[in-house]
Amino acid sequence: MAEHAHLHRGNVAVVIPALNEALRIDEVVSEALAYSEHVIVVDDGSDDATPDIVAALPVTLLRHPRRMGKGQALRDGFAEARRRGFAAVVTMDGDGQHRASDIPRMIEAANHHPNCIVNGARLKKRGTQPWYRRIGNDFGDWGIAWACGFRMVDTQSGQRLYPASVLALDDIPGEGFVFEAQVLISAARRLGCGVVSVPVETRYHCADSDEQFRKSHFRLYRDLKLITLHVLGQVLTRGDLLRTWRAKRANPPVIFDPGATPDAMLASEPMQGAG
Repeated sequence: MAEHAHLHRGNVAVVIPALNEALRIDEVVSEALAYSEHVIVVDDGSDDATPDIVAALPVTLLRHPRRMGKGQALRDGFAEARRRGFAAVVTMDGDGQHRASDIPRMIEAANHHPNCIVNGARLKKRGTQPWYRRIGNDFGDWGIAWACGFRMVDTQSGQRLYPASVLALDDIPGEGFVFEAQVLISAARRLGCGVVSVPVETRYHCADSDEQFRKSHFRLYRDLKLITLHVLGQVLTRGDLLRTWRAKRANPPVIFDPGATPDAMLASEPMQGAG
């Protein structure tokens, strides 16, 4: 078995897909630079000031001449990271939803769990998450877990750490948010990769906060339908449904949260319960 490289801020790049993120992209990139020496921003055909803001920062900027979707933005960011020889990539959305300060914990989790994708699971302050996003997340967790053969939490999170082996996977189908679901499935089936979740804070605009976030690109009915149909197809084409279901039931979510109290761990249970 190949030895896994020890991950650190110098060999882990941050990839940020961006579409019309002028509101907060400067802040997002600047915070990412505090925790990684290499940031790659993929502008997906923005028609606002996003590319101009990013171009003034010490990062790598890739640009799509027209909107091609989040899936292609991630593919291009992964390809650039591979070309430059990084050992892993952390993805973050450009809207400020994710905290760059969680990157060190994600790297620590990856070093403790090699050959795993590390997922920034939005388990903290989950009550601030819009109800329709919780519904989509919980339903997605149920279906994607069945397709992978093990349970996980917050499969719709855009904050993840992917090891180099996953970045090298080619021909991963799916566009938009579907691509992020399929990466988990392809990595599990083709590489035997697991998923380890690191609890992070849910960050959305709410009444008791003056933080501003742009409207989400996620559309509940459209995107949930696309994800559901795609994942259902993956489950059915794999076959042996009962065995896969039993495997899912027998493999509970793995959560990496050193120092967490038992109460804090129990607080995540509602999100894990999609049997």
